Amino acid sequence: MAEAIRYLCSKCGHAILAWSDRNPYYFDEAGKKQYAYHPDHERLDKCIGNDRPHLCLSCGQELLIDSRAPDTSCSKCGATGLVKTYQLSGHRCPNCDEGEFTVDADFHCIS
Repeated sequence: MAEAIRYLCSKCGHAILAWSDRNPYYFDEAGKKQYAYHPDHERLDKCIGNDRPHLCLSCGQELLIDSRAPDTSCSKCGATGLVKTYQLSGHRCPNCDEGEFTVDADFHCIS
């Protein structure tokens, strides 16, 4: 089971949706990355890594960081200020550079 939370900027209202379960993956016979999610346990048993959603605090790019080959910089701007999207609370909003992200108490989703 996965939980989604939404972060909102305290100044501009920019919203980021974040899921707790990340993106587990495996490679198929052709060598292509395939994602597996709950409740598909057969595919989940094949998983060898996770692509973790991150946000660049410099340019606002949302990107996936591979647990088996982690990048430490943004693929768009090269900055190193990357934060897991599920841990954005209290971080500065790259959209307006003035507000901070807080959890939207009116939003809750479970899959």
